[in-house]
Parts: sequence; C-alpha cells; structure tokens
Amino acid sequence: MSAEYIKNYGMILAAEESFARRVALGLWVKRPLTTWHYLIPGMFFFDLLRRNQAVSRYSAVFLLPRKAALDAALDIMRGEPREARFSRAEEEIRKWLQSLDLFTEGLLRGHREQISVLVEHYSVLLREEGDAYPSLLRRCYRTRQDYQAYLRRLEAADRAVADQHGHTPEIWGRLRAEKAQVEELRRKEIEQVYPEDR
Repeated sequence: MSAEYIKNYGMILAAEESFARRVALGLWVKRPLTTWHYLIPGMFFFDLLRRNQAVSRYSAVFLLPRKAALDAALDIMRGEPREARFSRAEEEIRKWLQSLDLFTEGLLRGHREQISVLVEHYSVLLREEGDAYPSLLRRCYRTRQDYQAYLRRLEAADRAVADQHGHTPEIWGRLRAEKAQVEELRRKEIEQVYPEDR
C-alpha cells in the first residue's frame, strides 16, 4: 500500500476534526451571554470548561460517521471488498446509535447514504498527491463548481440524517443553526481552495 494513502488519510482526518471543532465553536460562540456572566466572578472559567466539553462532545458526534467513512475508504483501497466494508461501517454506526439511544432504521438509512457519499469522496482524495488538504481538494475537484456539486450531494445526505432526529422546535432550531454554520464554513473553504474562481 502506498505511503501516500497514509499521509493523505492523516491530512483528511485532521481537516475533518478541525472542521467539526469549528462548527461546534461557531455554534457555541453564537449563544448569548447570560446576566450571570457579568455578576459572578469566575463564571467565564466555568463557561470555558462547559464550552470545551460541549465542543468535544459535538465534534465526536459530527466526526464519527466521517471517520467511519474514511476508514472504510482506506480499507477498500487496501483491497477489502466494498460491500463487506460497508456492512462493517453500517454495524459500527448501528452500535454507536444504540449506545446513544438514538437508533432507528430511518436514521441508520440516512447515515448509510451519508457514508456512501463520503466514501466516494475520500477514495478520490486518498489517491491524489498533495501537501495539504486544500491542495487535495483542488486536485480532485478541478473547479469550484465540481466541488460545490459534491457538497450538494453531501448536504442532501446530511439532511436525510437530520430529518430523522425528531421534530421538536428545539431540535429543528439546533439543526438549522448547525446547517448555517456548516454552510458558512464551507463557503470560506471554497474561497480558500478556489480564490480565482469567483
């Protein structure tokens, strides 16, 4: 197996971890401060600890399907049969959802589609040569429009997952905030990777 795959795996995973943290931080920072932040000395430190825990939890939830897809893409490139590897990824997601008491067949189906889109994306990224994640994206998706087409497919898969998470106003509010944050960060990423394609 090529050392390039391993190097790219590390770059892709680091980029996804960073993206997950930035989404979580963006969601947390947009929360309004309460009166207690001004009245109680040291509340800032409690808030900082709570924020760090929330960012870690959110990042883990956001990242798990992406890491499962990245691992599956690497294993498929190493020669593991695609269907067998998808079955293993699906079982990993099933166990994860069960551990969170969130398992439904609909949610599993949504994650299956999400993983399928991500495996295809990661498989292409793993094969490319590049010294940084943006250069891998640039080599895989030659134009801004090509990358945006992939992002639309990923957004549709993410929406299929989000649609299964319940139907309370609080949940929908959180999902809308997350979607807005993801869109903003993707827009910035596109500007960084394709600055001349404006």
